[in-house]
Amino acid sequence: MADEKDRGKGTSRSGPWDPVVSTVVLEMVGLGFSGIVALLAWPFGWLPDPALVAFMTGMFAVWPAAELYRAGPPRRLAVVVALLALATVTLLVAAAVNWAFPAPADPGVGLLVGVLAAAPLGVAVLAWLLNRANAA
Repeated sequence: MADEKDRGKGTSRSGPWDPVVSTVVLEMVGLGFSGIVALLAWPFGWLPDPALVAFMTGMFAVWPAAELYRAGPPRRLAVVVALLALATVTLLVAAAVNWAFPAPADPGVGLLVGVLAAAPLGVAVLAWLLNRANAA
């Protein structure tokens, strides 16, 4: 479905899961970048805080959502719902991780895992709402 041609015009349409997959790939790139920074800074006694890693990973992973928002007419309600889904899943996963692993090295690990799990879901909600609004 991702390689369908748009009725002879020569343009290809992207599939509905492309932004979500791009978000996951960019999260992995952000985690790799954070890992390289940690390896370079470790000999000097500095390790990045999990909140900083979550922020850096989020900065890498925000581009698919920004492209979705820029591609069509602005839908503020879709963005609000996507951000609420992002915040809800982040807090639920963070609470679950902190409950399941009560003694990690840093309590911010739960927040980091929550952000990593919630970012693709937030992009999926945004893509679904924008596609639904554009189809109507």
